[in-house]
Amino acid sequence: MKYLHTMVRVADLEASLYFYCDLLGLKEIRRKEVPAGRFTLVFLATSSDAEAQVELTYNWDTENYTGGRNFGHLAYEVENIYEICQRLQQGGVTINRPPRDGRMAFVRSPDGISIELLQKGEALDIENPWKDMKNIGEW
Repeated sequence: MKYLHTMVRVADLEASLYFYCDLLGLKEIRRKEVPAGRFTLVFLATSSDAEAQVELTYNWDTENYTGGRNFGHLAYEVENIYEICQRLQQGGVTINRPPRDGRMAFVRSPDGISIELLQKGEALDIENPWKDMKNIGEW
């Protein structure tokens, strides 16, 4: 058995690509337009592991997606948790669980999917402004 991908439905493909690619740092691996089914599939991965993919499914017709929290979360190991949290925050993303411990943070995608960020290796030294930040919302 081999892990292939995790699929999440997205309501706004461009907003989701901005979040996952421009802010989080994933790369688009491939895209498939299915006019007969009225949907687009976009597969994303990190630059270091193209086999662990996230499939964004965008249905062309309007649908409301709820319950992102019951999905669980996607988790990514990052080189520097402070740098990625700063980039996400500067891009307008709320850091729901700040990396107070230098090890772990949670954010949400534009569709409410919870994303866990874990520091690669040992936790970084605890730094401002993260050490005193409170949790915001759900994660």
